[in-house]
Amino acid sequence: MRVAVTGAFGYSGRYITKRLLDEGHTVITLTNSLKRDNPFGKKVRAFPFNFDRPKLLVDSLRGTEVLINTYWVRFDHRLFTYDQAVANTKILFHAAKDAGVTRIIHVSITNPDIDSDLPYFHGKAELESLASHSRQNSTVIPRFYEGN
Repeated sequence: MRVAVTGAFGYSGRYITKRLLDEGHTVITLTNSLKRDNPFGKKVRAFPFNFDRPKLLVDSLRGTEVLINTYWVRFDHRLFTYDQAVANTKILFHAAKDAGVTRIIHVSITNPDIDSDLPYFHGKAELESLASHSRQNSTVIPRFYEGN
């Protein structure tokens, strides 16, 4: 099966990708870090997110059955914000639908709260709700544990 993992070169995505490769899946990654070292060599092809060009994002995802989304920002920065991360993830989910992706697994990692005054937790809760209520077969993993 072809699986897209956002951030396969980052911390959480790296473990997810390794497991998928060990199980024999074909893995691609969507990333903002195309120049980052690819620990998987030619086994994982990297594509840019292209949030500003959704058609290219759709093209990157075409032929993918499952999208595992770990995309998020750790803090507001002059180059990226929580609001922008929410908007970008919505673009990603729509692109996945347009590309024919049949399942989205959204990894949240924290305990988000839609009523939180903190943009980090509010934004994550908004995306969990979107993933849970989408027409695609979606799974939200509110807490992601790594280990044996």
